[in-house]
Amino acid sequence: MTDSPASAYVHIPFCRRRCFYCDFPISVLGNHQRGETSGTVASYVDSVCKEIATTPKLNEHPLKTVFFGGGTPSLLSVHQLEKILTQLNHHFGVAPDAEISMEMDPGTFDLEHLQGYLTAGVNRISLGVQALNDTTLESCGRYHRVTDVYRSVDWLHQVEMPNWSLDLISGLPHQTIADWETGLAKAVAIYPHHLSIYDLTVEPQTVFAKRYQPGDAPLPTDEQTATMYRLAQTFLPAQGYEHYEVSNYALPGHQCQHNLTYWRNQPYYGFGLGAASYTQHQRVGRPRTLATYGEWVKSFQAAGGIYSEPPTPPIEQLLDRLMVGLRLKEGIGGDELRSHCAPATWAILHQTLKPHIQAGLVIAEGDTWDALHCLHLSDPEGFLFSNVVLSDCFRALEDLGDR
Repeated sequence: MTDSPASAYVHIPFCRRRCFYCDFPISVLGNHQRGETSGTVASYVDSVCKEIATTPKLNEHPLKTVFFGGGTPSLLSVHQLEKILTQLNHHFGVAPDAEISMEMDPGTFDLEHLQGYLTAGVNRISLGVQALNDTTLESCGRYHRVTDVYRSVDWLHQVEMPNWSLDLISGLPHQTIADWETGLAKAVAIYPHHLSIYDLTVEPQTVFAKRYQPGDAPLPTDEQTATMYRLAQTFLPAQGYEHYEVSNYALPGHQCQHNLTYWRNQPYYGFGLGAASYTQHQRVGRPRTLATYGEWVKSFQAAGGIYSEPPTPPIEQLLDRLMVGLRLKEGIGGDELRSHCAPATWAILHQTLKPHIQAGLVIAEGDTWDALHCLHLSDPEGFLFSNVVLSDCFRALEDLGDR
């Protein structure tokens, strides 16, 4: 793994409202404010640019990917987006053919904004649809409706966006298997280049956590959500989408290069409220509120761009590698995995995974464990039980003093 970051994530925390399942670090603007009219957004963009300018340049080559996530980045004005991209290019360099992704929610932008973002350099859109059913959208607290989705998709086609993705969530309240099948068919009919399929997680402190217990009605049962996962895994590849990551499908040539940075455990810059960075084997998180983030940037500037966090211990690096690498269909190469392990660790990992290998959840390619060529999960069953596999690895390894 190179120590030279080739990617940057920028967190834009602003949203119209907080969805009922959301525990992300966001700031609610209301239904009428956006970047052009909000002093809060303008001040935040300034803080992000200061953080970028203060961060030591560690990359040997211009950035290959930039990802604007949120929150709802499509609430930024075109000028504000350009300001951040200009600062990134000035400080780190951005390759002319870089993948520049932007999360957008239907109903938060118009054709003029979309054309402006494209002109500024955005060449990949991740459209936060979540469901193609108005009743389901309302039950989730979403701002947009299905008509907004189709209008947004029409604009994406008009500007000939070279790469765009659509997000869907399974396991939502009152969602049936038939609803899920219908939603998948509708999604494919508008022909996105990429689909992200997420299973609902009821996070603490969310509206859903106050209303529902996981697995209890009106939420689908675990068996029903597993059926939904298997349906997607059968239906989408038949439509030409490769299942390349546990939650992601892509037409040939349209995998998300930025997210592959995470899943291959490669270094990346992170900027903005709640963002995390991974550079020089050091994971650094930012504060999760506007006020604390603003103070953090001031302290970061005063410290000359030096992080106080220590490097990630080797055993945690191994656990990180397993957690992200096993999400990919390609898995983890045997040589790379061995490079993270002392002999004792390698033996413990083998004993921990052996039952899952025998059960067909984990695939160990190679004549023997010591000659392992590649380790990956089976599709779909290994992906479905990935949390069980990883939990066993964490229990076996997290207390090991392997340095």
